[in-house]
Amino acid sequence: MELFFQSFWNLSVSMGIFIVIGVMIAGIMHELIPENLISRQLGSHTMASVVKATLFGIPLPLCSCSVIPFAAELKRKGSSEGAVLSFLISTPITGIDSILATYGMFGWVFTLYRVITSTLIAVVAGGVANLLIKPQVKTAASFSLKPNLPFTAGIIKPTGEIKKQKSFSFRRALHYGFISLLGGIAKPLLWGLIIGALISMLIPDSLEPYFADNVWLGYFLAVAVAVPTYVCATASLPIALSLIIAGISPGAAFVFLTAGPATNTVTMGVVKSMLGTKALMIYLASIVIGSVGFGIVLDLFADTVILQGVLLHEEGHSWLEYVGAAVLLLMVAYNLIEGRLNSKKSSCDGGSCCS
Repeated sequence: MELFFQSFWNLSVSMGIFIVIGVMIAGIMHELIPENLISRQLGSHTMASVVKATLFGIPLPLCSCSVIPFAAELKRKGSSEGAVLSFLISTPITGIDSILATYGMFGWVFTLYRVITSTLIAVVAGGVANLLIKPQVKTAASFSLKPNLPFTAGIIKPTGEIKKQKSFSFRRALHYGFISLLGGIAKPLLWGLIIGALISMLIPDSLEPYFADNVWLGYFLAVAVAVPTYVCATASLPIALSLIIAGISPGAAFVFLTAGPATNTVTMGVVKSMLGTKALMIYLASIVIGSVGFGIVLDLFADTVILQGVLLHEEGHSWLEYVGAAVLLLMVAYNLIEGRLNSKKSSCDGGSCCS
């Protein structure tokens, strides 16, 4: 048990300060950027709109589920299928909080590679969609978001509820970052840390002998696990780091970090309903082929560099990183407790737990 808590704390220290800084920047971005700015820029059925959608999506701290109402709003306002699809791919893979946390755990080479490749995958998917899918007259105005979709509340306002941009408030920025945003990923982030710690504790000291002669097995397992399951970009990092330390190739870990946040069964269903079966096939093929292809390139040319980056960030930590880990875990605990209390209060208001 001591080894588990030590692994859990080490993972928290490696990424805590970067997530804290990331959610603060995300909150400031949320205050400064008008909520309808992006939708106004993506109406044309061109490659320019695809590139814009991809670039807009990279810094936004939205997971593969919380991006759904935003994508529905883009579609409702007439954005092309390619722009919506590229936005759905690029946004969940990165995010300012995830970018900073990736740097904290893997170094700048892996971080830059992750951002560039996610951009390329999203642009290619959007471009192919615009080529193969004719513009539809039907919009997403009637597209219904079920209230039980995870992590949509508090992240982006539903269609029709967008308010006028208010003057900047640092208090609102902090509330959005540490309550709305971090609260939305608190549970999967905690599970990511727990799973990462368990992997470090339970998996053999080195898995390299099992995968050295069959590197494709690592890619296959990463795709098989990542595509159907929900894991946000930030919560997937401690799992991937533990797998690399245990002996899985950086390329296989990269596949997990790319395909995992970009896909899950809920998002796949939404893509099919909103954009059609052909768009869903383009969406899945682009993510799977792109992540595996770039994972192979990573193992061929940057394996040693990535491992050196991981080991460098494992060697020692500053007091600021310890403070960041403490703040992160305290805010995760606060959001989980607050969410549970609010859930009980809602049940009581509905009469289900009151006498």
